[in-house]
Amino acid sequence: MTHKFNVLILGASYGSLLATKLAMGGHHVTLVCLQQEADLINTQGTKVRFPIRGRSGLLQIESGDLSGSIRAEIPGGIDLEKFQLVALAMQEPQYASDGVRDLMYAVARRGLPTMSIMNMPPLTFLRRMQGLDVDMLSGCYSASSVWEQLNPDRMTLCSPDPQAVRPPEEAVNVLQVTLPTNFKAAAFARSEDTAMLRSIQADIEAARFPAPEGPVEIPVKLKVHESLFVPTAKWPMLLTGNYRCVRRDGARSIRDAVHSNLDESRSIYGWVQEVCVRLGASPADLVPFEKYADAALGLTKPSSAARALFSCAPDIERVDLLVHKIAAQFHMQNTQLDEIVGIVNRRLEVNRALRPALRSEKGG
Repeated sequence: MTHKFNVLILGASYGSLLATKLAMGGHHVTLVCLQQEADLINTQGTKVRFPIRGRSGLLQIESGDLSGSIRAEIPGGIDLEKFQLVALAMQEPQYASDGVRDLMYAVARRGLPTMSIMNMPPLTFLRRMQGLDVDMLSGCYSASSVWEQLNPDRMTLCSPDPQAVRPPEEAVNVLQVTLPTNFKAAAFARSEDTAMLRSIQADIEAARFPAPEGPVEIPVKLKVHESLFVPTAKWPMLLTGNYRCVRRDGARSIRDAVHSNLDESRSIYGWVQEVCVRLGASPADLVPFEKYADAALGLTKPSSAARALFSCAPDIERVDLLVHKIAAQFHMQNTQLDEIVGIVNRRLEVNRALRPALRSEKGG
């Protein structure tokens, strides 16, 4: 019987997907979130809905029905001594907030192995890549001071390929999976930390959910890879789909961003793959455009980055800017990416200019 771990996940929205898979494998998860979310999760549990191949409708998995456990805490209520692994599932700018920042400093002091499932790779992880001037990239981050505290040898990156949304008409403890692909993690620098991930991978693989029709294998697995660069396979997807949802006058769906002009989409996707290869990825680490384009047909909503920008967010994850700056280190340039970065920059400028007026309207 494999050892069961206590895992701390920062972020209860997307984080509840990974938490559900861990708890199915018998592990014990604490989600870090806002007080109202924590209260709801601790009284009603989490509810994650999965599409199952060959089954009509979604299968809802509730945390109370699992062999492991899921509970929730606010950042200030965490006792780090009981955890063996930390997972990062918030948007990168959230790590700059007071309570979360203090918790992350404490994680750094304890030297806990930390796995990011953010779209934005932590600066800490990028320091494991040879030949990259990471100091020149700090301006892409809202929480750069947090990432500088962490030890690269205790940090890994897991590509958040599965897509999920909180249905707007539901309570915040409900998550719906829209693309049930796998989490793809790079190995840690330390073999004992990687061994823990492989043990978790095996538990998730073996788990079955007792549905009325019998034990059901639930999609969304954890796959651990030796290559540092497997998680960079998400970058071409983000630049082709997620950030191209952002238009000057509003947001469009990922499907429309990809399929309104497939030749353009194929072009930028291939170019970002070239950046990944220059960084150190092998073609085997990356996902063919056709496979991504097929998956994008089911992504009928704008990306979280686009939704945030048109909800007046003053900061978002800037994978677009990060890839732009990494490419520049290799003397690579792409007019489509230049345009994306420019549109996002301008929208952020508008949002930041509007913030004082919005605070005033709310009486703050």
